[in-house]
Amino acid sequence: MKKHNTLKNHAQEVRLFYQRTLFIGGVLIFLVLCLVARLFWLQIIQNRFYLTLSQQNHISFLPIEPKRGLIYDRNGMLIAENTPVFNLEVMAGRKKQMLNLIDEISKIIPISQTEKELFLKQLKQKRLYQEVTLKIKLTEEELATFYVNQFRFPGVSVKARLSRHYPEGPLFSPVLGYVGRINEHELKQLDASNYAASDYMGKLGIEKFYEFLLHGRVGYQQVEVDASGHVVRVLQRILPVSGENLFLSIDSHLQHVAYDALKGEVGAVVAIDPQNGQVLALVSYPAYDPNLFVAGLTNQQYQDIQADPTQPLYNRALRGQYSMGSTIKPFLALAALDEGIIAAEDKIYDVGYYQIKGNQHIYHDWKRTGHGVVDLKRAIAESCDTYFYQLSMKLGIERIDNTLWDFGFGDLTQLDVGEEVSGLVASPSWKKKRLGQAWFPGDTLNAGIGQGYMLATPVQLAHATATLAAKGQGYLPTLLLLRQQESGRLLRTLPRKEEVIEIEPSHWQTIHLAMQQVIASPAGTAHYLNRGLKYSMAGKTGTAQVFSLKQNQKYNAAMLPKELRDNKIFIAFAPIDQPKIAVAVVTEHSLKATLIARTVMDAYLEEQANHPAN
Repeated sequence: MKKHNTLKNHAQEVRLFYQRTLFIGGVLIFLVLCLVARLFWLQIIQNRFYLTLSQQNHISFLPIEPKRGLIYDRNGMLIAENTPVFNLEVMAGRKKQMLNLIDEISKIIPISQTEKELFLKQLKQKRLYQEVTLKIKLTEEELATFYVNQFRFPGVSVKARLSRHYPEGPLFSPVLGYVGRINEHELKQLDASNYAASDYMGKLGIEKFYEFLLHGRVGYQQVEVDASGHVVRVLQRILPVSGENLFLSIDSHLQHVAYDALKGEVGAVVAIDPQNGQVLALVSYPAYDPNLFVAGLTNQQYQDIQADPTQPLYNRALRGQYSMGSTIKPFLALAALDEGIIAAEDKIYDVGYYQIKGNQHIYHDWKRTGHGVVDLKRAIAESCDTYFYQLSMKLGIERIDNTLWDFGFGDLTQLDVGEEVSGLVASPSWKKKRLGQAWFPGDTLNAGIGQGYMLATPVQLAHATATLAAKGQGYLPTLLLLRQQESGRLLRTLPRKEEVIEIEPSHWQTIHLAMQQVIASPAGTAHYLNRGLKYSMAGKTGTAQVFSLKQNQKYNAAMLPKELRDNKIFIAFAPIDQPKIAVAVVTEHSLKATLIARTVMDAYLEEQANHPAN
């Protein structure tokens, strides 16, 4: 039987198709509206947020290192400069990658173990894509070799930098110190943002003390970088502010004279202008070459310097603590005059020793036969120990201590270089606390001739001598004379006056004349300095023992090894009426302190006569 075919309902199919089309169209329109809404949200409502993210994705801020300030002496001679060098710098990455890269670079350019270690230390302080110095001061041959092979080392480049250089080498190292690479500990103490482009900072001396002036202020440039971190273009630049140039009170000529005079000896020279406290020369010998520390010492080089028995890294002018010896005598005599304990005309008879009543110990004078009849002037000129044994007993340790404190002993001079130590003004309380022992009369006798526990640094001795020369008007010693800002503006450092030591003017004059006799009198302990002297000089010799003699034992330098011979100290100022220079010289195990002081004073006063404006 034949089936009947049902006819299609075209109207229903059209309606169904239309419904489906409307549904799909509605869905599409809804999706388009959602997309438009999302785009509106992103492009309009959240525009600022995503624009910032976009910029951060390809915009970087690179720091620009400021130029370090230069350092000059008082006459404008450049003593710390910046010289252009070419450094090999690597864009910071992961440590393993960096180690592999260094191994490859070392095949064409020698990279020492020290350079490698310094690089890895700096790497820890840098962010990704910041440049880290691998090798400084490339030679012309190394530059040529790298440029030929540069295509092999993406992220490695040669950059021109300014490097600190000290043209006079060790001559000024006790004053200037040096700059060196910043370590992790120092970085935590610095303003990290201001040192973002700097790898070096002052480590010692003026370089460290005035780091805040010398460094300057970092600049920045806004740059566009590609995905690899390479700069495509510079968008904006904020220029750095250069560090200030400093002019020091040091006289280069005098520094040279003092340094050359000390050669062959171990010791220190400090010269100060009594009229304002300006330090004219500050020498410690032997000294080190600060340029070695800028470049970076190898372990072997550093060990060699450390092993040197003369200790060139030890700044004797600031840190050397020496017994004052007889240089203490003018200060104590001045105090005794002021206290009315003695008069200048009072006399004693010196038989060559002094003995405390009830005590068997004999305190010998340096002249075993004695000086005979001695007054104050002769006691200072000939350095009569017996006179000052008696004087110290009359003064007592408390007044001795107070006098020394008044002249700045036992405390920092506040010289603007740092590093100095305070020396020691010993007292009964100090001895009890430090040694657990009582103070004995013999301790006072030793203090009266500058032996025993009393210690002073050369800069303290020079400062005290300058105050003595200025009749009590002291000035805190200073090294900074002028500051020159980037604009060219000059700022002068004013003298830092101390409290005046109030003493009868005639007493100052008595001590000055007595000190003059140290040189002018045929029996003076430095009478040989008077030969050919063209100006008036007041001075005082001192001998500091490095070991104690036994009772009745005589000192014989010729029988002792040099390291056991006495240290020699000499303080002086000139001219007496209007002092222009005060000097303190210490020579270890040598007698040349007086001759060195004469050489320094001759040079300065001759220079002043020829160029009075300096």
